[in-house]
Amino acid sequence: MVDDFSALGFETRAIHAGQAPDPRTGAVIVPIYQTSTYAQDGVGGLREGGYEYSRTANPTRTALEDALAALEGARHTLAFASGMAATDAVLRTVLRPGDHLVLGNDAYGGTFRLIDKVLGLWGIEHTVADLSKIDEVRAAIRPETKLIWCETPSNPMLGIADIAALGGIAHSAGARLVIDNTFATPYLQNPLALGADIVLHSTTKYIGGHSDVVGGAVVTNEDELHEELFFIRNAAGAVPGPFDAWLTLRGMKTLALRMDRHSDNAERVVEMLAAHPKVSTVYYPGLTDHAGHEIAAKQMRRFGGMVSFTHVDGEQAALDVAARTKLFILAESLGGIESLIEHPGKMTHASTEGSTLEVPSNLLRLSVGIEDGRDLVADLRAALG
Repeated sequence: MVDDFSALGFETRAIHAGQAPDPRTGAVIVPIYQTSTYAQDGVGGLREGGYEYSRTANPTRTALEDALAALEGARHTLAFASGMAATDAVLRTVLRPGDHLVLGNDAYGGTFRLIDKVLGLWGIEHTVADLSKIDEVRAAIRPETKLIWCETPSNPMLGIADIAALGGIAHSAGARLVIDNTFATPYLQNPLALGADIVLHSTTKYIGGHSDVVGGAVVTNEDELHEELFFIRNAAGAVPGPFDAWLTLRGMKTLALRMDRHSDNAERVVEMLAAHPKVSTVYYPGLTDHAGHEIAAKQMRRFGGMVSFTHVDGEQAALDVAARTKLFILAESLGGIESLIEHPGKMTHASTEGSTLEVPSNLLRLSVGIEDGRDLVADLRAALG
């Protein structure tokens, strides 16, 4: 059995890290430990692994956490019931009433809703800034700033931020940098190695990869922070069940293969959209004229499967395109093997309406799947008319 996976390739770690054959039966796939509690050998006499209750820990969940930590090059991972549960745990662990955070001006609507509508009631303040503009980020820092919360690439405008530069600003201010790595995944980007303190994933998306499970994860190298996050998760109980953990672990094994195919197909889609007369702007960091292209090329392996674009004829025309696609399914979420299309302004980012994070009304977001890329291009071209 391999003891140190750090020198092995990503694909090898995805299949083997935390996933040794079961010592009792030899099963090569991690079992689903569908149990709520564990027998003790006398009071406090916990067996191997120290399991006592599955809200606190479960062997299937442990395997998922060990595997994801190996992929991010981290010491610690905690799995959660959803990406928002992971987000909530980080915010409540790091912040106290009176604290302040800097939030990107292009962020997932659910994250903005939690920070603005929920934590605001508990005395947490935030400032919105364009995280691609270093001077603007510096200007947003206050003495009470404890976090910079960044998505790169961002959702839904595919903005890029310089992780190393943001880490320097955060640490100079005595704050932490959180990177939501959901769009990039650990295959395309490793924020901890670039200076981030915390990496967050909605494992519902690319890591699970099959649109059949909801989950989240928090990754860090800080031992004390990990213990604090563990306490919050155990106290609040937002844990994934063993079958959810197993499904996520199964999906993770093919993450590298899928991300390369997602990226291949996205590049084909972008090429068509960039030349189409009904498309005004294409948002994709792989385009050489994208404002963040050079930074993305330095900190990402490839540019991923998410694409956004605006329709020249406005909101209704964009809505009509979303209604006409056949292979691109009109649905929220992203990162599955199937292609999805959505209208952020009326769907995933409706909570940002009227705020500084409001998205263009003629914007469509694509999660480009792993189907035949030619079919996806033809589907979009037909829908655009």
